[in-house]
Amino acid sequence: MSAATYTPSGGERVDMPPSVGSPVGRDPIGQSHQRSRAFGITEQAEPDFSSPLRGDLTSALDENRFLFQHAAPVMETLYDQIANTHSMVLLTSSKGMVLHSLGDSDFLEKASRVALMPGMDWSESTKGTNAIGTALTEEEALTVHGNQHYLNANKFLTCSCSPIFDPYGQVIGALDVTGDQRSFHQHTLALVRMSAQMIENHMFADIFPKAIRVHFHTRSEFLGTLVEGIAVFSPEGRFISANRSAQFQIGLPFSALKAHTFSSLFGIPISSLIDLFSGSLPTPKQLVLHNGVAVWCRVKVKAASPWSAERTAPITPQQAEEQASVAPATSSPVRPVPRKSHLSTLQYLDTGDPQVSAVIHKLRMVSGKDIPVMILGETGTGKDLLAQAIHGDSNRSGQPFVSVNCASIPDNLIESELFGYEEGAFTGARKKGSIGKILQANGGTLFLDEIGDMPKHLQARLLRVLQERKVSPLGAGKEVDVDVAIVSATHKNLKDMIARGDFREDLYYRLNGLVVRLPALRERTDFDLVVQKIVKALAESGQHIGIAPRVMDIFKRYHWPGNFRQLHNLLRTAVVMVGNDGLIDMVHLPDDFLEELEHGLPHPIAQRLSTPIVPTDVAALPEFPSTPPMPEPAVDGQKLQDVALSAMAQMLRQHKGNVSAAAKALGVSRNTIYRKKNLLPPDVLG
Repeated sequence: MSAATYTPSGGERVDMPPSVGSPVGRDPIGQSHQRSRAFGITEQAEPDFSSPLRGDLTSALDENRFLFQHAAPVMETLYDQIANTHSMVLLTSSKGMVLHSLGDSDFLEKASRVALMPGMDWSESTKGTNAIGTALTEEEALTVHGNQHYLNANKFLTCSCSPIFDPYGQVIGALDVTGDQRSFHQHTLALVRMSAQMIENHMFADIFPKAIRVHFHTRSEFLGTLVEGIAVFSPEGRFISANRSAQFQIGLPFSALKAHTFSSLFGIPISSLIDLFSGSLPTPKQLVLHNGVAVWCRVKVKAASPWSAERTAPITPQQAEEQASVAPATSSPVRPVPRKSHLSTLQYLDTGDPQVSAVIHKLRMVSGKDIPVMILGETGTGKDLLAQAIHGDSNRSGQPFVSVNCASIPDNLIESELFGYEEGAFTGARKKGSIGKILQANGGTLFLDEIGDMPKHLQARLLRVLQERKVSPLGAGKEVDVDVAIVSATHKNLKDMIARGDFREDLYYRLNGLVVRLPALRERTDFDLVVQKIVKALAESGQHIGIAPRVMDIFKRYHWPGNFRQLHNLLRTAVVMVGNDGLIDMVHLPDDFLEELEHGLPHPIAQRLSTPIVPTDVAALPEFPSTPPMPEPAVDGQKLQDVALSAMAQMLRQHKGNVSAAAKALGVSRNTIYRKKNLLPPDVLG
């Protein structure tokens, strides 16, 4: 099968990777007809209207919830493109059961006459040659048109179907467009294949949000598009997965890629890749594949701290000093563990705030005792980083640290993610099964983030694991011994949940051996030092960036509902906007943040107003220029809106009234300037 083409907005044709293609000269339709006869199906057979029990469809939808949640939005988009063409879009399970359909009402009625509707089985063994069943059997995208159907009853149809592969290379379902054979269009199959690949790419982002993901293409302008290759590697460089575009560009099937590492495919160590993309604004860089093909790459790696940009390598003591402040909580399946240092990991988090110091003192007293620790705190206060520090200071530091975010995994998958499963335990399960996160953490530390979001029926299973130290994977008839230290975290009030019956009291008392609470960012007294260290870590090599006094004053009076995560994201954008040198000023702050400030600064912290704006610990910080590149009126005695208007007027004059250029320089939308135009001086607008 030749590669299909994708035409981006520029109008140029780009090769699309083929599905697992058929060898030249092979006849998949003819072979499907032979299989159909072998199943004992006759061409004159009437459509099978015997619908399954309602529970079967409900069960199938539940088993395929992960597929459905990623496919449903793509199906809507696909249907918008084929609406009013006497067609329908269908999603099926890997076994051929129709899970969901969208279509023109007139054609849906025709399709129902041949049992083409949710709940019906369209595998080859029941319907003979048809696009759904044959595509799933052949594991390739194909069209079955008119008389190519095995059953005479289906020969009025034309169907284009593509299998959908999960991130582990297994067929998880199929996407199909079916219509009247008289409305056949040769480009439908390419459209279906592109939509299937879009679903696959969405699943990649969900399954591997924290692994090292290499996005690549021979042409840089197609990075970030549907046709880019995505290859996923562990922090040590072990191959984990690759989408179909990546397999096409590398020239190896999924089965062969399992034997490779990042180094064997791209020719450089994984550590060199991390260093190459460690800047705060990584640009595409060119690497050469093992087959000699040069590709442009972008790399997404889990940051070692929320303000260390895109690094994921084990940190050195010097790097840890840079990352001293407790940071936002993020989850990762399995994290590399830095070697045990003679210096404490917890001490790097002690930046002078009394509340944080008290937390660290308590944790040091129970370190190495395998006492369960529960970390409380608002979202974004650094519970994840503190959990890693607890592990790093324990006698288990050389063993795995495994994090599970109980809020981010779909309810129907969290059980298999935690406890593992045997081969064939449920639809879409990987071959050879999975050991699960609890067993992955054996000998080390299991971090249960957002434990308050764990489904009630799984709380009993977790309690049994904690009591008996044994795990029973789904579909297995045996129990496996496990030895893990437990750290949990939540932003919810578990005692209130217990009172409502939403959380088990016995599990709560198993998890809360020691309870510590991280303060919110607005409550911390080391705010100045934290901000300066974030900026220093975000800055590129050679950059010298400071914070304007009025901006720091606003920061200290703002309530920071998103805590460190919000502060880090805001400063990351500001560092990029300010350029090589200068001060972060009002014009470098995001539009939505400025608009919020216009409505007042909630939750003022009076004691902070008397603290020095410049941190006393300046020896380890960069030298900052004494004047900003673009002076603006001081904020004292002025409304924030006046400051914003002054900045807009200044930029409009500088760009001779060009609203687009001024908005870009300010980092705001054009609509923001247009909304304020009646308040701006008349001479500034072109």
